[in-house]
Order: sequence, then structure tokens, then C-alpha cells
Amino acid sequence: MSNIWILCKKELRSYFVSPIAYGLMAFFALICGYFFYAAVAIFVLRSTDPMMMQRGMPMDINEWVIRPLMMNVSVIGLFMIPMITMRLFAEEKKTGTIELLATSPILDIEIIVGKWLAAVLLYLSILGISAVNLAVVFIYGKPDWKPVLVAYLGLLLQGGCLLAIGSFISNCTKNQIIAGAGTFAVCLLLWVLDWVAAYETTTFGKMISYLSVTGHFENFAKGVIDTKDVVYYLSLSFFGLFLTARSMESLRWRA
Repeated sequence: MSNIWILCKKELRSYFVSPIAYGLMAFFALICGYFFYAAVAIFVLRSTDPMMMQRGMPMDINEWVIRPLMMNVSVIGLFMIPMITMRLFAEEKKTGTIELLATSPILDIEIIVGKWLAAVLLYLSILGISAVNLAVVFIYGKPDWKPVLVAYLGLLLQGGCLLAIGSFISNCTKNQIIAGAGTFAVCLLLWVLDWVAAYETTTFGKMISYLSVTGHFENFAKGVIDTKDVVYYLSLSFFGLFLTARSMESLRWRA
């Protein structure tokens, strides 16, 4: 466990001594801030609409502001995750330090989990920036805080599984651009698989749609924790780490 934490701190430090972490945070803050502003503007516009006021229908801030914001944040992650994972193993291969790791007494699983955990912590710290926007909502409004925590749990689980897949792809090449592009392509594919349900109603179509990461996040965005969604994300994370371990094992044998 100590080796995992040492590798995690080393990897996390390498993110923050370079412009990567700060660039991602700035990118996320800008885009997330715009989505938050748009959601609040729509909420204010609808709440002051004379038709809505005549009907006496209360506006739910969780439904109109927080839920759309969380859905949009998950979309931003689609672009951030390849940037986080593209250097995890590809840079080690390019500099030649992967051979040192492969021949060291450290277990493959410790190397993989340490690097993956550092990527997850960076992703979590980036997500924390959105809490600044939500703090404004809690100061001036009275949203339900429980759905917010559930949505963040969903974002963390979704990010963890995609980061695991990105780790595997990064371990398959020494070119960071290829690793980033490959991760983005796979993440995008997992993102749009639920589109199959729009034109395919067979059992096979439902199976393909089930593999979409988008469909499993919708319940979290609503503030609902469904066991099947948690199992899906954890299984996909394990599968990505398992593939990375097999790739590391082949490197160790070649080294």
C-alpha cells in the first residue's frame, strides 16, 4: 500500500509542476462557469415568466440548475480525461523509464493503481472547482444537498472508469498524442452507444445501449443511486485496470 501511495504522490506532483493541471483547471472553470451562468439565466427567466407565475408552479432549482450543470460537467470530462491519461504510461515509454518500473521489485498492480489513483485525484480536484458555482446557489437559494452529493458520486465513478480505460490505452503506445486521441475515441464511443436504442429494439440493441456511460449517469444526476449503475462503473474500472495489468505484464516479460 505504501508503494501505491508513493507512486501516486510522485505522479500527482508531476501534474502540478507542469502546466497540465493548471491548464485543465482553467479550461474546466471557464466552460463550467458558462454552463452555470446559462442554467441560472434560464432559471431566472422561467421563474419570472408571467405564465409560470399565473399557474403558481414552483421552480425546482435542483431540476433547473443543478441537474443540467452536472450533466454538462460530465460532458466536459469527455474532453479532460484524455488529457489526463495520455501521459500516464506513454511518457514513461518515451523517456525509457518504463523499463525501470517493469524490472523493479514493485508489483505491476501497485504501479497501475498508483498512477490511476493520481489521475482520479487530479480529476476530483478539477471537479471541485464546480463546487464554487454551486456554493453561490446554496448562498442565494435552498436546493436539496443530497442529490448534489449523489451527482458528484456519479461523476467520480464515471471518471474513474474512463480514466482506467485511458490508462490502458496510454500503456499501449509511447506517443502521447496517439494515447490522447485513442482515449477520446473510445470515451466518445462509450458516450454515444445509447443512441442505438433510438433505432434498435432487439436484445442486442439493448445490450449495446446498456454499455453507454451516459445512460448510467442519468440516475445519479437525478439524485438516485441505482445498484446496477454503480456495478457498471466499478466493473468498467476493473476491466480497464485489468487490461492495463496484462499490458504491463507483457512489458515486464520483454524487459
